[in-house]
Amino acid sequence: MIPDDEALVHEGIEAATARPGRVRLIACGALAREILALIRLNGWEHLELSCLPALLHNRPDRIPEAVRMRIHAARAEGVARIFVVYADCGTGGLLDTVCAEEGVERVPGPHCYAFFDGLETFDARAGDEIGAFYLTDFLARQFDALVWRGLGLDRHPELREAYFGHYDRVVHLAQTEDPALTAAARAAAERLGLAFERRFTGYGDLAAALAGLRPG
Repeated sequence: MIPDDEALVHEGIEAATARPGRVRLIACGALAREILALIRLNGWEHLELSCLPALLHNRPDRIPEAVRMRIHAARAEGVARIFVVYADCGTGGLLDTVCAEEGVERVPGPHCYAFFDGLETFDARAGDEIGAFYLTDFLARQFDALVWRGLGLDRHPELREAYFGHYDRVVHLAQTEDPALTAAARAAAERLGLAFERRFTGYGDLAAALAGLRPG
């Protein structure tokens, strides 16, 4: 069952009680659908998911300690192996510090846009897309909650230029072939006054990172 998106934005989800041999994934709520889809498609029954609120992306300074708290909670349950499904996500290396201190690994990359697109592919395009504002499927679905209302644009539309004046396009990095999400991403671009592009990525490097996790 896929968790409700609103809960993932504001509250996250807790994993069920740990079972022996399983790997606890401590993840951003914005990745829950994709992680659960990969678990289901590949039969990875040894992976269990615990998500933090996606809204933390608007306060990335809070992500490292929130992850640390979930790590400690998992260990209190007796979880033997933990993997963090966050990229750096604007923490300026602080998440890596927490992971090193706690002895856990995380999915590689600076942000989820890079690992969905593929780290090498994303880096190769960086110069040409310096003015791109990226949306994943989750962000296209939750644009109002995380971007429009999350950044206060519903109350102060004059802030749009301050936040987005240096962007020239919205790029929808699509994990699925979903016309409704494409339409939502296009509508988000129109609201921001930006051009629109769509690129199908699938699950990118996220799939490979999870495939490498073996039962603990």
